[in-house]
Order: sequence, then structure tokens, then C-alpha cells
Amino acid sequence: MTFEPQTLGHDIFTVLDAAGTFVFALSGATAGARRGMDLFGALLLAFVTAAAGGVMTDLLIGVTPPHALASTRPFLIAMAGGMTGFVFLPHIDRFKISVLLLDTIGLGLFAVTGAGNALSHGIAPLIAALLGMLTAIGGGLIRDVLSGQVPVVLRDEIYASAALLGAGVVVLGQGRLPPDLVVLTGASLCCALRLAAVFRRWRLPAWRQLPAAKQR
Repeated sequence: MTFEPQTLGHDIFTVLDAAGTFVFALSGATAGARRGMDLFGALLLAFVTAAAGGVMTDLLIGVTPPHALASTRPFLIAMAGGMTGFVFLPHIDRFKISVLLLDTIGLGLFAVTGAGNALSHGIAPLIAALLGMLTAIGGGLIRDVLSGQVPVVLRDEIYASAALLGAGVVVLGQGRLPPDLVVLTGASLCCALRLAAVFRRWRLPAWRQLPAAKQR
């Protein structure tokens, strides 16, 4: 059983891709609005956040035009997510729905759909997992840069590795388990690892600045 997200219509991949687009756009617009961007800026950031990772992956595997630019549906979904984030920002803040939570959900959804997309185009399993990770982290990376923050993927937090875990589950489950079960498991594990790492302050190994030598 193989993954064919482009040919299955309203299958699990289509649903998860749409959900990931909406959630990432929502996180992008929310981040932009909180940084003082106007409506245009927030919507631009919403679309870039939702589309950038997938566009990069599609170009690397030779899909032209990229899925996010081939039809109006991804754009409209991103605009819906962006408008929701911008208009309802006070309510989002009231219920303490953080960019972190939205970003985590988008991370898991795009990790599995990105890996499935790569597999459906005959990409080798290891590279497909890496491309799934790229799909997941690309939008958030550009969102952070445009909103004036250090990209989370460049810190020592568990972020890209969580996306790689989700994508890896899809790759390992190819042909062995039902695709629906595989992608839902991969997305869930990605989100669980990311949230656990944040709340338990798990960090990847990193060099810390050594104390300056004492003056003699």
C-alpha cells in the first residue's frame, strides 16, 4: 500500500494538509498581529507560514508548480486561517491559545503529509523523512524571521527532531500499516514529543559559552 496524496481526493492526506495549512496560517497571523503588523502584513505572514515548507519540498522533488501555488484552495485556506488569527486575536489571547500550540499542531500535520508526498514521488525513504521534516519546519522558520524572532529551529529546542520523528513513522509504516493509522500516529507522536520537550524543558546537546579565563 503506497501513499498517493495527489490522487486520493478527500482522503486523510487532503484533510491533514488542509488542517495544517489553516493552523500554520493561524499561527503566522497571530504572531504577526502580536508584533504590531497590520492586516496585510498578518495575512502575508499567514500565507508564507502555511506555504513555504511545502513549496520548498515540492521544488526539491520536481513538482512544478508547487501544490500551494497550483490552485486557489491552499491560498483560500491560508487566508481563512490568517483572518481568523487576526480578527479573533483578543479571544485567542483570552483562552491562552499560544502560537506554540498552533505551531506544534501544524508541525505534526505537515511532517506526515510532507513525508507521504515525497514517498508518492518515488523519493528514497531516508530522504522522504528529511523532506517531511523540511515541509514541517520551513514555514515556521520564515515566520520567525519575518516577525523578528530567532527561529525556533535554530535554538537547542526539540523541534526539527520532533518533525523528523513524525515523518519517520510515515516512512517506516509504508506498506506495513494502513496509511490513515500511520499518518495519525506520526502526527500525534510529533506533537507529543514537541509539547513534552517544551513543558519538561528537554533540550538537545549544545555547546555552552565557556566562562572567560581569569585575568592573571
